[in-house]
Amino acid sequence: MATFFGEVLSVHSRAVEEDDREDEESENEEDVEIRRELEEKRKVHLKWCPEVSQAVEACTDKTLLCSHLIIAVGTNATGFVSAFILNSASWNRVGWLSLWNERNRGSSLVNSPPAPGEPSCMIYQQKEGGSVLICQCTCYVAEDQLFQWTEKVFACLQKRGLTVTVLSDAPIAEYKTSDYHHGSDIPFLRALKTSAYKEVVNCPFLEQPNIVTGLPAAVLCHCQIHGIPAVLYQSYSDVISADSVTMETYKLALTWTKSIKLEPPTTDILQKFTRGCDDVHGNLYT
Repeated sequence: MATFFGEVLSVHSRAVEEDDREDEESENEEDVEIRRELEEKRKVHLKWCPEVSQAVEACTDKTLLCSHLIIAVGTNATGFVSAFILNSASWNRVGWLSLWNERNRGSSLVNSPPAPGEPSCMIYQQKEGGSVLICQCTCYVAEDQLFQWTEKVFACLQKRGLTVTVLSDAPIAEYKTSDYHHGSDIPFLRALKTSAYKEVVNCPFLEQPNIVTGLPAAVLCHCQIHGIPAVLYQSYSDVISADSVTMETYKLALTWTKSIKLEPPTTDILQKFTRGCDDVHGNLYT
């Protein structure tokens, strides 16, 4: 309540306090147990393969040496990583994140890796040197799980010498601009970076009032808070499924690093990740 002179006074209502007390009393033990079980079910778990687990345990600070972490989120970002990087034989699958939510019910088995084709968050390690990690996220991470996800991943990695690159998809309908974009201009990349990131950014920065949400935003915020050099490359496209042209836009994002060698995929390999695109468009009006 505000007085005539602008002083704000707190007002207590006995009726409100009694209602709150009744609500607390009405919540029985069964309700509390159900809520506890749901919170437990929505926990994010990180599982490493035995070799990496041993390497983590051998370190005094229980962390894994990593010079470059690449996180791919979205159909085209993960497709690019699969076709242009993981397609070579120089990568091992070393871990995965398991989680459950309303839109992702398949990867909740903590001790079992996700089945092929199942939405998941898989982690790959470069065979030679082993200091480069790729996290390929094809599953939905709910808002209340984003903090858990970033804490689980970065708690296992050494911060010194670490650089993070995030590749993310976004529909062109979400891009806000006063200029008209011709069809020939789409898809295109926009970037955001943390203040600690000093490398060259190979595309324009994301203009206001555009924002980034979900897992890419959570990762970038974590890196900004902890002083980790990180850059996000977001590809805006008018195609709703896997598309080879959209995938190739991400090549600009990794031109600066010598630790990642892009392998031009064959036509067969590229079709493997874009096969469903023609079917989607072909059935649009049938």
